[in-house]
Amino acid sequence: MPKALRFRLALGLILFQLLLLFAGLAPAAPPIRVGLNADLSGADRQSGEAIRRGALVAMAEINAAGGVLGRELQLVERDHRRNPARGRHNVEQLAADPAVIAILGGKHTPVILAELDSIHDRGIPYLVPWAAGSGLMTHGHQPNYVFRLSLNDAFVGELLVEHALERGLVRPGLLLEQTGWGRSNERALLAALDARELRPARVEWFNWGERDFAPALERLTAAEADSLIFVGNAPDGVHLIDALLARPASARLPVISHWGIAGGDFAAPLGARLDAVDLVFPQTFSFLDPPRPPRAERVLRRYREQFPPLVGQTLANDPNDPNDPVKTPTGFAHAYDLVHLLALAITQAGSTDRKIVRGALEQLPAYAGLVRDYDPAFSAKSHDALGPEDVNMARFIAGAIVPLRHATAGGASQ
Repeated sequence: MPKALRFRLALGLILFQLLLLFAGLAPAAPPIRVGLNADLSGADRQSGEAIRRGALVAMAEINAAGGVLGRELQLVERDHRRNPARGRHNVEQLAADPAVIAILGGKHTPVILAELDSIHDRGIPYLVPWAAGSGLMTHGHQPNYVFRLSLNDAFVGELLVEHALERGLVRPGLLLEQTGWGRSNERALLAALDARELRPARVEWFNWGERDFAPALERLTAAEADSLIFVGNAPDGVHLIDALLARPASARLPVISHWGIAGGDFAAPLGARLDAVDLVFPQTFSFLDPPRPPRAERVLRRYREQFPPLVGQTLANDPNDPNDPVKTPTGFAHAYDLVHLLALAITQAGSTDRKIVRGALEQLPAYAGLVRDYDPAFSAKSHDALGPEDVNMARFIAGAIVPLRHATAGGASQ
């Protein structure tokens, strides 16, 4: 081989090795950031933690498979502590970061209602994994940047009333928190009753932080209510159950609750005393559904790997073990599915431009999720991914949330 050719080959090899070296030293593509704006330290922090964990498990799966557009997903956490002004501030702060492509919200309708102007002024997709207020989808902003995978009070009222009537309870008393969420439910409940030519025995209102429900229960009893439809969160729910338990067993009204009680520390403070109250509430997902679908089994296994139980806790998703790690399964599952749907939208858009991603969320392909199969999840006409057919009633058994169809008087089927 001529000397000049050998020199050129050697030089080419050196240049190739240098290119490989520089490629290895080149900085990785920056992550695609997703905001989390939820209650992470307040009275409903259990819901925020469930949403956070659902997002992180989904992101770990996506990143392990190569990320989105060759970039990792990263969660940026902000704590609003149930405060609407703080929630709005968090939205503005997150939206100011151009790397934040979307925001994952939390449990509280009043907080998100206060954020709607900021969300749309800044044009950032807002994904709702819990808050159920109907006003979150009827706000008048166009185009709509809010996408929800959760209940909608517009149909929850119908479900709660239907459940009462199936049990022969025709004079429910309404006990509602004095917020936008409570008012959203009042409209839905009154419409459901009116459609059946019924009226509530009485409507009672309470503020966040109420500790004495005895007077309200006395007024509802005096109005001859045969049941109680409760719309409130875990802290207030605990005080309601305390007031019910202070009454004679024969005077304890059955409680048909919205699912707000499942998003905080509700069952643990009440302990075994909760068994003495007839209490049910809606849910959309449970790891306890036998047989557990393979996809749920895989996600539960990943969850346990990423968030191992504390010392003394069991690994089994056991309805008789109140220390089971998956305390708020719907919040976890909804956030998990939303992150996967967002990743699909970014991939389909081929862009991290927020406006383009918003449009892609309306044109997603079919996706087999944890909560259900979506075909599709959203459309230009509807930004609600779930409907009445996705809801089941549940109850607490030994501190665990168990679908009513699997619950028995003595416990839960395995």
